Amino acid sequence: MNRVVVVGAGLAGLATACHLSRSGHEVVVVESQDQVGGRGARLERGGYAFDLGPTVLTMRGLLADVVGAAGGDLDALLPMELLDPAYRARFHDGSEIEVRHGHDAMRKEIELACGPDDADAFDAFVPWLRRLYEVEMPHFIDRNLDGPLSLVSRPGPAARLLAMGGFGRLGRAVERRFTDERLHRLFTFQAMYAGLAPREALAIYAVITYMDCIEGVWFPEGGMAAVPRALARAATDAGVAVHTGRRVTRVLRRSDGAVAGVELDGGPGSGSDGREAVWADAVVCTPDLPVVYDRLLPDLRPPRATRRGRYSPSAVVWHVGVRGDLPAGVRHHNIHFARAWDSSFEALIGRGEMMPDPSRLVTVPSLTDPSLAPEGGHVLYVLEPAPNLDGRVDWSRQRGRTRDELAAFLAREGYPTDIVTEELVDPQDWQRQGMARGTPFALAHTFGQTGPFRPRNHEPRVPGLFFAGSGTVPGVGVPMVLVSGRLAAERVLAYLPGSSR
Repeated sequence: MNRVVVVGAGLAGLATACHLSRSGHEVVVVESQDQVGGRGARLERGGYAFDLGPTVLTMRGLLADVVGAAGGDLDALLPMELLDPAYRARFHDGSEIEVRHGHDAMRKEIELACGPDDADAFDAFVPWLRRLYEVEMPHFIDRNLDGPLSLVSRPGPAARLLAMGGFGRLGRAVERRFTDERLHRLFTFQAMYAGLAPREALAIYAVITYMDCIEGVWFPEGGMAAVPRALARAATDAGVAVHTGRRVTRVLRRSDGAVAGVELDGGPGSGSDGREAVWADAVVCTPDLPVVYDRLLPDLRPPRATRRGRYSPSAVVWHVGVRGDLPAGVRHHNIHFARAWDSSFEALIGRGEMMPDPSRLVTVPSLTDPSLAPEGGHVLYVLEPAPNLDGRVDWSRQRGRTRDELAAFLAREGYPTDIVTEELVDPQDWQRQGMARGTPFALAHTFGQTGPFRPRNHEPRVPGLFFAGSGTVPGVGVPMVLVSGRLAAERVLAYLPGSSR
């Protein structure tokens, strides 16, 4: 039996472990924090439960695939609720549009808010989104690629994307279809997940819009922290060992350069130097890729994109436990679109400055699951885009200013502001948590950093070393990191002899 060590018990690491769990190999997951979840861990304070990572859960089927790979049942391990509406979009003029689940319901919403012409346009928009997804997912996302030449073997899908306008600009593609400017924003803001302005992003990233607006948004019982806990349960039920509170300090190598295991800092079994070696035939590292090279592989030069690539903007996230009632109309996810749009992205991405007129997301998970807050209280997750640490912001000054601006914004919008407890996370905090450039969104999905151009999920110089997570293929977001775990598992199984799958 071979042993595989997975470094990190976030979604990518746990997905990798689930896909390896019935392979005939011993699988060990090592996590530095005292709980599973990685950047999606939970903070509990004063009766309020704050999910520190992703708040939007789409593509439920990908979670079912991960759990099913370990022999588990997603319905039993992770009951969840479909959010309808998925979002409430509130615009600077006070108007609102709700993103409803299902074609007919959303068409009706558009017709009421924007008129029959845009409703008709939606009828053609949805099939276009679906066709993009059906071409991209199997050929460019859910597939290991070994560089640009990998695409040559399947020229047909690329040609179909070209014919569908997939390599045009997302902003233009949406503007051509809809006349109401509010819909332009509603169907393109998802480009921010890829680290791009809507006018800059390629239309292929409309697949994120498809995931959000067509496939639906879900919320698990117990909040988003229930997701990694369910994956960890599926993995351990299938025989995977998950160890928390153990920090990996180095990837060990044999004399021929291949992986030999990992070195842990402290804990039972440690030697006189406080270190423990865990031997392994393959290692999968899931922390942010630049951090892996810096801390675990300091003698190796990282890939060029990791060293010199363009990183996504960051975000300030304010977790607030409040007392009081919510204003009428508030939903689980609320996007507050400001008046400015293109100029705000130019400031954020082009100049590395705070958005002068920022749009913001307010998620209220306690509205769906009251157990996340004390009686009479609510949990608010408030997100504002911000430059990463390559930008021009002095966070020692900006941190307090942004907190005050967010408090004033909540008051203007009628949210309760009787604050019981709070936690503010800015780019410097993200960096301290192990995220390069202070962004939780890794490398931006420019054309030159996407698909076969993104850093690969294996290290040719260290046979047996593989990667998963947002810094490698296929990219950023909960669906993508779940896929990254399966792709990394495929690499491991192809490398190790005796794999039973």
